[in-house]
Amino acid sequence: MSSEGKFLIYCLEMYRAAKKMTGKQVIELFKRYGVTDYVLSCYEALHTTGTNYIVEDIDLFIAAR
Repeated sequence: MSSEGKFLIYCLEMYRAAKKMTGKQVIELFKRYGVTDYVLSCYEALHTTGTNYIVEDIDLFIAAR
């Protein structure tokens, strides 16, 4: 698996834990708002940040959509 793929899974799991959601709920949310494509397109910048920043960034992305 690629580094980007592993990072996407990491983001999904951290978001799931932070929001106390199931994996299925997070996957559906990510699909609905295009979060997967966003995370992969911003991999270079996001993978150097902390978990809290990533979760907040995903929240901001979803709110903007």
